[in-house]
Amino acid sequence: MLSFLSRNLVEKLITLFFISVISFSVVMLAPGDPSEIDPMNPKFTKEDIQRIRKAFDLDRPLHVQYYLFYRKLLTNKLLSYKDNQPVLKKIMERFWNSLPLFLVGTLLTWCLAFPLGIQAALRRQSFFDRSTTFFSYLFISLPSFFLAYMLIIFIVKVFHVPVIGLQTFGRESSTWWYLANDRIWHLVLPSVLSAIGGIAILSRYVRSQMLEVIEQDYVRTALAKGLPPDTVYYKHALRNALLPFVTMFGLTLPGLIGGSVIIESIFSWPGMGRLGYDAILARDYPVILSLNFIAACLVLAGTFLSDILYMVVDPRISLMSEPKS
Repeated sequence: MLSFLSRNLVEKLITLFFISVISFSVVMLAPGDPSEIDPMNPKFTKEDIQRIRKAFDLDRPLHVQYYLFYRKLLTNKLLSYKDNQPVLKKIMERFWNSLPLFLVGTLLTWCLAFPLGIQAALRRQSFFDRSTTFFSYLFISLPSFFLAYMLIIFIVKVFHVPVIGLQTFGRESSTWWYLANDRIWHLVLPSVLSAIGGIAILSRYVRSQMLEVIEQDYVRTALAKGLPPDTVYYKHALRNALLPFVTMFGLTLPGLIGGSVIIESIFSWPGMGRLGYDAILARDYPVILSLNFIAACLVLAGTFLSDILYMVVDPRISLMSEPKS
């Protein structure tokens, strides 16, 4: 186990190094120069451009820029091109806004998709199966921004309550109890909307995987021998059907950054997705590259978590090295 963890960690660090080199090269070698923020501004002289290039190390060779960039990032000295603020501070502020949205949306998706998919598979061709299939394809087909606008209009017109932003504007001096409930209320609608599409897609995968497993000979044999159906389906069949979802679960971590850009934009939610989107529009390379580096770390952490969960779900998968013949 320890050798597996060590070997896997070294492989992940090597992969992370190559990802950082490729992403840095692609961004920095892209056409245009971030120092030319507003070349049409008559007050923006060539001396200003040279001063900005020197301040942000843009006049150095590319490999030196790479070294200085990651040294500043890891020592929390990296500054944004846009407002000269520490990049890690900006990311951490947005991270605490995105985290509850991501956690609630992910919990709703995984806690509701599995029961719906399993019941649809066990009640194949029933009214429940047809209903879940219809609503799943309906929510998959509807664009998330359209559904969001419809729900916002409905909630505001019917209940006359605000739904935009982190909290109600102008009520910052209210009691902590009101502020806590107000924050939870503003979290409900974007979380539900971010989960609807995931529930629709994931429940279809669960149904398909369960149908494939319950058609296996060992399931029919266990039922023919008189084992309780719940034991056969939920203890033996479900465990074998879980393997593809272990990989999917590990890859949900990068959704913390890029999976909620549309929802955050519609609800004016100051999260990491909007931070990355605004950084791309402003060509704020330190923020873009930092978010890309964090996303790569999350992907590798997710795959590492998946490798661990494989062993838990399926004991046939050994993490130890195979003995030499």
